[in-house]
Amino acid sequence: MLSSSIGYYGLILGLICSLLLTFFNLQNFRAQKILNTRILSLTFLQFLFVKISFVSLIISFVLSDFSNETVFNNSHSTKPIFYKIAGVWGNHEGSLLLWLLVLTLFTLIFLLKTKNQPLQYRILTITFQQIIIIGFFVFVIKTSNPFNYIFPIPDEGLGLNPILQDPLLAIHPPVLYLGYVGSSIIFSSALAATTLGLISKSWAIHIKKWVLASWIFLTIGILLGSIWAYYELGWGGFWFWDPVENVSLMPWLVLTTLLHCILVLQKRLILTSWVIILSISTFTLSMCGTFLVRSGILNSIHTFANDPERGLFILIFLFILIFFSIIIFFFFNKRNENNNVNFFWLSKETAILINNWFMMYFLSVVLIGTVYPIFLDVLTTNKISVGPPFYHKLIIPFLIPFLIMMGIGSRLKWIKSNLEDKAQLILALIISILIAILIVKNLDVKFLINITLISSAFYLFLITSRDFFIKKEKNNSQKIAHFGFSLLILSILVNNLFSTEIITNLKVGQQFENSNSKILFKNIIQKDEKNYKSIIGNFIIENNNGKIEEFFPELRIYNQPKIVTSEADIKTTFTTDRFMTINVVQNQEYFNIRYQSKPFMIWIWLSVILISCGGILSFLNKEYEK
Repeated sequence: MLSSSIGYYGLILGLICSLLLTFFNLQNFRAQKILNTRILSLTFLQFLFVKISFVSLIISFVLSDFSNETVFNNSHSTKPIFYKIAGVWGNHEGSLLLWLLVLTLFTLIFLLKTKNQPLQYRILTITFQQIIIIGFFVFVIKTSNPFNYIFPIPDEGLGLNPILQDPLLAIHPPVLYLGYVGSSIIFSSALAATTLGLISKSWAIHIKKWVLASWIFLTIGILLGSIWAYYELGWGGFWFWDPVENVSLMPWLVLTTLLHCILVLQKRLILTSWVIILSISTFTLSMCGTFLVRSGILNSIHTFANDPERGLFILIFLFILIFFSIIIFFFFNKRNENNNVNFFWLSKETAILINNWFMMYFLSVVLIGTVYPIFLDVLTTNKISVGPPFYHKLIIPFLIPFLIMMGIGSRLKWIKSNLEDKAQLILALIISILIAILIVKNLDVKFLINITLISSAFYLFLITSRDFFIKKEKNNSQKIAHFGFSLLILSILVNNLFSTEIITNLKVGQQFENSNSKILFKNIIQKDEKNYKSIIGNFIIENNNGKIEEFFPELRIYNQPKIVTSEADIKTTFTTDRFMTINVVQNQEYFNIRYQSKPFMIWIWLSVILISCGGILSFLNKEYEK
């Protein structure tokens, strides 16, 4: 009870600091001398108060203080201590408090790390940040207070959804939020630089660090969520175009595009409008994700809340930010524009610009597929679901030229290029087509689309692999990231083309057999754990190559809350994942068995790790600090 009171007053004091900071920022902005020391002190105090508030909520969860409504709704005394702590951000109120903590932390870091930047730019960026922070403070205190008191005090809590009680999902939200909230600094910085006419090569070098940091965290956050969904939800795949998955993908697409535009701006002081629009769009899409997840209009395992009032608040706040950003862009961007822009048709910046348009097309497809069902439901009350076929049909044809352009673009020079190694590029394309024909010839699939898709993927893979052997180019971060992306596309294609699946219903003792596999349902093992009962199936699987494996997929029946989950048994090798789940067939003695063979699954995860490593290497490169 005491920790809840401390936490609540920490939020109030943090809001007061925000209001004072806004006042002193505007005062100091007009003075144009040196940074007012009270600004730094208040920024530190603001972070300290939010940190005290967050720690207070952690203490309430650890102590199972059920007088706190958030703890009562999302915890239970039998929960392991690790999941009690993870439960702090595994709910709507706690996750917003984490947002606020990261927002104030990034604001403090920005203030400390920009001592060499112009004073007005620093102050204006912090002022824009405070507008965002004040909005979140009001939102948390008014509609999503994590410290509400309930009386009489319950003896026990309602518990947390067991699906969310997982080590990866405990790490996934904080990492993802670091990516989302990092985009707020990019947003505020771009608005400040636009207002002051400071969009320049030096600004590009400075802001690139923040773009990279946000992009790295978002990439790793999406990876962790994808791995969790793969083994925990029993889908047997890495991506299912779930609306909340799409919500995290959209800012990643914009951030990736922004990162390449920053490279061009750093070299030639062009694409300034692109940089500003993408900087605004990144944070806007992060906020849109917050609205969709918390408004209750999305139906997904990932969604936190079902409260239209909360969604309406975020929507109004988002519209204010967008309107404010558009005004700044149209009124102040003219001073940043460089009218003497000449693009040679064969240059690295031209290739980046073309691929930017491809990325914007992919973003549009994902955005329409996510939002269209919502608008249709509001306008006509008809409910539809947009699934993988929609995205595949619209994205795959444009992915082919995108991959080819990416392979060629990495070989081009800035300003003007003449493709000195075009013979090698043509050879790589021929080899790619031959490999694709050999693969597709043995498959019962559509010939033309798969030939072009696989050959373009192999083309990018061969080009990016070759880059490691070119000594004159020392941009290792780009080489690693692009190679990781080519490996990702290739792994996804192999995974989709060669995956096999068996779905059948079996009783204990029964056997299923086809031309590829023989599945024997040997017996059932039952166990009683601390907070759930376990039913473990014992299966013997013999593949057509004579290899015999034993699988133990599991059903867990939790006591609080009362829910049944399916735990997959996965055998992983460097070439293939074998994946098995069981589920009860209602009112029958049968169990539903799902057995999948997923080639190159581990390479999907490893390729994303490589992409992230490329970003980390670029972030640590001291060259960009000069």
